[in-house]
Amino acid sequence: MLRVDLRSLTRGPAATVGDVPAGDPLLQDLDVVLSDPVRVRGRLTESGPGRYYWQATLNTRVTAACRRCLVPIEIPVSASVGVLFAEDIGDEDASVYAIPSHSQELDLGAAIREELILALPEYVECSEGCRGICAGCGTDLNAGVCSCQPARDPRWAALDALKAGRPNNER
Repeated sequence: MLRVDLRSLTRGPAATVGDVPAGDPLLQDLDVVLSDPVRVRGRLTESGPGRYYWQATLNTRVTAACRRCLVPIEIPVSASVGVLFAEDIGDEDASVYAIPSHSQELDLGAAIREELILALPEYVECSEGCRGICAGCGTDLNAGVCSCQPARDPRWAALDALKAGRPNNER
């Protein structure tokens, strides 16, 4: 986990460089599987008494299922982070991360997790023209045509009944 000694900020901004391993408990329960560690590169600066601004980038690769055909796809994920940590946030913006008063160390873990989740794509598709899977038999329609017969729309049943009641030469 990335932790910064806040006392070191008296000498100027602190570099925040590190990797969060894919198996880290912080990154459990995501809707995707991390293929690579999350690479964190940034700097933390003091922005007033009890206030710290963190500017960084997060980079990784994740594996997620295509929402149409469920094929696993590996995609890059990048995020630019700019967050504020403050001791007494009061009624401030909910995007400010609260830290205990007189903290000597700042744990960036919660911010890394949240910013990574926000950077994940909402929908993953293997291609723009993905045909998905057959709802009847589960065949990947990108690989070929399935053998299912198209379901007849029940709204046509009354017309089908009329058609069935007429002689063949009148159809």
